[in-house]
Amino acid sequence: MAAWWRDAAIYQVYVRSFADGNGDGIGDLIGVRDRLPYLADLGVDALWLTPFYTSPMADFGYDVADYRDVDPIFGTLADAKALIDEAHEHGLRIIVDVVPNHTSSAHPWFQQALRGERRDRYIFRDQPNDWESIFGGPAWTQVEDGQWYLHLFDPSQPDLDWDSEEVRGEFLSILRFWLDLGVDGFRVDVAHGMVKPAGLPDVGSGNQARMVGREPVPFFDQDGVHEIHRAWRAVLDSYPGERIGVAEAWAPTPERLARYVRPDELHQAFNFHYLFAPWDAAELRTVIDSSLATAGSVGAPTTWVLSNHDVKRHVTRYGSLARARAAALLTLALPGSAYVYNGEELGLPEVLDLPAELCQDPQRLRDPDSGRDGCRVPMPWTRDGGWTDPWLPIPAAWAELSVQAQRGVPGSTLELYRQALRLRREIEGELVWRDSPEGTLVFSRGTFVCAVNLTATPVDLGVDGELLIASDVPGAADSAAWWKVK
Repeated sequence: MAAWWRDAAIYQVYVRSFADGNGDGIGDLIGVRDRLPYLADLGVDALWLTPFYTSPMADFGYDVADYRDVDPIFGTLADAKALIDEAHEHGLRIIVDVVPNHTSSAHPWFQQALRGERRDRYIFRDQPNDWESIFGGPAWTQVEDGQWYLHLFDPSQPDLDWDSEEVRGEFLSILRFWLDLGVDGFRVDVAHGMVKPAGLPDVGSGNQARMVGREPVPFFDQDGVHEIHRAWRAVLDSYPGERIGVAEAWAPTPERLARYVRPDELHQAFNFHYLFAPWDAAELRTVIDSSLATAGSVGAPTTWVLSNHDVKRHVTRYGSLARARAAALLTLALPGSAYVYNGEELGLPEVLDLPAELCQDPQRLRDPDSGRDGCRVPMPWTRDGGWTDPWLPIPAAWAELSVQAQRGVPGSTLELYRQALRLRREIEGELVWRDSPEGTLVFSRGTFVCAVNLTATPVDLGVDGELLIASDVPGAADSAAWWKVK
């Protein structure tokens, strides 16, 4: 039997925005635990929880002050343990975020460094280089005694120095802490960025040390990170039950990305090349073929993701709910592991009109064109939202997109996902492309066929068999359907 993670459907829970268990307007671990029956019924195999550790919340938990405790906003360590145990009772695995590139500036280590002690755990220099922060602006901040420290993100997130054996040992201990508590794996934040180029050279004019368009400069895809991931894999393999590591790795090519999932490294890596592919049959086919070939070259499964907490929701990116529904059926039909971002099963769009005074994303505060608040608006559980004074307002127009409005309604996006997530468990076999009209994608996997029309006009897809599920009338503009054929 194949390992569970090779074809798992993994649901991303943005904890702050998923479900509020104590009525303070902020999602928490109690809220996630209360919704475990919903998630089990949805048909996913595992949950990925965004950071819930002790944090000043300058970057909503990705600035960690204590990696072994839960922030009071989200609950207690006992709540985390109860959530893990109860999820297992529902047949759900738990993957938690780990943030190894940087800590919070409130972390005891960095507070010690500010006092001039043990700065070797971070990257301090007498003079900064020309690197820029991914959030915009310089990647260096000066401290009182004149030295500068590196932060690839916000100044409140100082980068750790992974040349330090103490740093490496500390994170091996952190992994064991959570594995002992029962988690089934880790999503590794900025898995490509922990090791910096030797000597920290200037990048040079016109090639800044930040993401350029959709891709990062290869400057931060250093070969040295793979030694770290091999050490982490050894820890994961020492525990029973197939515990996994998932790389959030930005690499310039699929071939470079595949290096993170070699047999002795991490198990999966997010496929951002697929996420950013446009709604175009030829381009999607190219990305799918490339992704399958490169991951397969190292014996790893490919991952497929349409949305997450850092990008605009794909309903908005693709321009319509019809395309988003079709994209969901395409994605869930592909061989490998699929990720579902909370709320995408409801067809939620990006919220583009949040009042500026409510937007809190530190990336937006430094670069107004790149804010991520709009994809983090809380889940609408009922027609009135189901939250008491949520930390970001839920649009009134989401009433008919809520779980309450869609549950049990034939043809709703929620029911489309529920049906597709169950049917995909029966799909087996390699992907084989079939001839199809221009602007369409049709492939088979054994006796299963998926056909997608990415054009604006109806098309005869030429599939003869038992219709299993469809996002619209089969062959309609911007639609997808699954069949069982002889």
